[in-house]
Parts: sequence; structure tokens; C-alpha cells
Amino acid sequence: MINILLTSAGRRSYIVDYFRDCDGIDKVYASNSVYTIALKRADGYFLSPLIYDDNYIPEIITFCKNHKISVVLSLFDIDLYVLALHEKEFIDNNIQLILAPAEFVRKCNDKWETYNLMKQLNIQTPKSFTRYDDVINAIKSENLSYPIIMKPRWGMASMDIFKVYNEQELRVLTERSQRDIFNSYLKYESSMTPQESIIYQELIVGKEYGLDVLNDLNGNYVATFAKQKVTMRSGETDLGLTVNPKPFENIAKSISRISKHKGILSVDCFMTDTGEIYVIEMNCRISGHYPLAHLAGFNYPQQLVDWIEGKPTNPENLQFKTGLYIIKDLVPTILSEGDV
Repeated sequence: MINILLTSAGRRSYIVDYFRDCDGIDKVYASNSVYTIALKRADGYFLSPLIYDDNYIPEIITFCKNHKISVVLSLFDIDLYVLALHEKEFIDNNIQLILAPAEFVRKCNDKWETYNLMKQLNIQTPKSFTRYDDVINAIKSENLSYPIIMKPRWGMASMDIFKVYNEQELRVLTERSQRDIFNSYLKYESSMTPQESIIYQELIVGKEYGLDVLNDLNGNYVATFAKQKVTMRSGETDLGLTVNPKPFENIAKSISRISKHKGILSVDCFMTDTGEIYVIEMNCRISGHYPLAHLAGFNYPQQLVDWIEGKPTNPENLQFKTGLYIIKDLVPTILSEGDV
């Protein structure tokens, strides 16, 4: 029986429930820097230091050792990179991290590096720029046209994403975004590229999709699960439609070969009316759109537990019914009766 820890669990209590329902799981623990609904739902929890605190990794390892936890997953992009950088320390303590190699995690978190990686793989991706002057010059040379999309280079959860229609908006929103970035938790990553903390991208018109690209624990490609993002809320899919993954499989396999990730890689993309697919960004974790695949039959937590126990891939865990419209429900819940 396995004890597992979900770090930076936030409000994703349903992920806790998915793992608790698995055969082979004893206890599911969750951690976060503040008390949340996911911690309330777990079998036990840990209020961790902030991700960049010097004690973050040592305290997680200590908690794992004290509770006989052998597997750690993160549900947050920034956390993924910090954990990946310390993977050897976890291995030395007989704790398995389910994520991608640190260098690939970094490329996923940095949207400019994601753009460059897609170009390297000959996968279509929006024209992208990190310098204000380069955007102005590209528009003047007709290599780019309004409206364009701008967002934090190291951003997440749809923070400060703007559709920009003219040069005046571009100037004002650039100033605002830079201020917002360095007044938020994005300042840590953005400090690595302080003069290029924003990414400006060509607007792609089409339907948006989220892919779950599944690798085994040796980093080998297994399957792809695709969902159309019909409506969004706070950067996550609120209403989605499960679709045939076949059109996306070649792209998924190309990324899988270079990522060597363990478990799930989330890929966001657009498909135009002519069928062209543009990859926008990637995340090395269970995504906000994963529940759609789960409700359609894909049981990633169970397959992951099976692999950890040394069992082969089970086709029953990889079932996927297409044509389902799935919506996330909002249920009011008392978190606690006082301070935690």
C-alpha cells in the first residue's frame, strides 16, 4: 500500500478524492502554504513554508519520512521546478517524484522557451516576442498585426492576459503588466528575465483544446486524451467537450519524445478552421482540464499507482468516451470554524 503527498494542492480537492479511490493507496496527504479545501479532504496535511523558502524541501522530506510517504506529486507549476531541482534529495530518501526532468519543467514554465522548443520540433506555435520594440517593429513591417495577445512570460492561471488592439493599449498594458508581475508571486521567476518578463503573441483564431499526454514512469509515450475548452474560469476549463485525440497524437508524441516526463503532461493548443494546430503552452502536472478526461473514463491516478507497484499498463484505466459535455460544479463548503 502506498502513501502519497500532493504538494501545492490548493483547492483541487477532487484530485485528493481521485487518489483516495485508488486500489493500492493507503493514505493521501496534501500540503499547501495555507489551509485549503484540498487539505481538509486529505487523510492528513502539512502547512508548508513558501516554495522559495530555504526550509521548503527539507520540511517536505521530513514530513514524507515521518508519514512513510513514498510518492510526491505537485499540482502547481512553480513548485514543479523547485522539486525537480532537488530530485536527487528525494531519491536519496526513497521518495519518488512524478514529474519531468528539471530542464524540461523550466521550458514549460517559461513561455518564451516553450515557443523556441515548438519551433525546434517544427510544431506550429504563435509568433512570439519578448521585447516591446520588437513588437512595434513587427507590426510596422506587417509581420504581426493587431489584435495581439500579451501575458506574463512566467504566468499562470490566466493572470494579466490581455487582447491588445492598438499601440496605445500596448504601451499602457505593458506598463501595467510589468507592475503587476513584480507585485505578485510571479516576481521570483520574472526576476530571471526582468527586462523581458512579458510575452507578446500572435492571436490564433480557432477552438481551444487541452491535451493530457500520458507517459509511463520510464518516460515512454502511452496515450493522448483531448478535450475542447468550451468555457473557462480563472484559467481552468469550466465546461469542456471530450473529443477524438487522433488529430493531436503526432504532436503529443513529438513532445513526449523530448520531454521524457513521468505521468501526465498538459498541452494547451488551438485548432483553426482549416485544421492547423498551434501549441500555446505546456504544464508538467495534472491540469485543470484533467477532470474531464477522468469522468470520461481515463483513470490516471489508478494507472499511476499500478505503475508504481510494478504492474503493466491496464487498458481499463485508459478508456475515454468522446462526445461528453462536462462541467465543474461549485459546492459551498465550510472550511473551518476558526483560524487554522
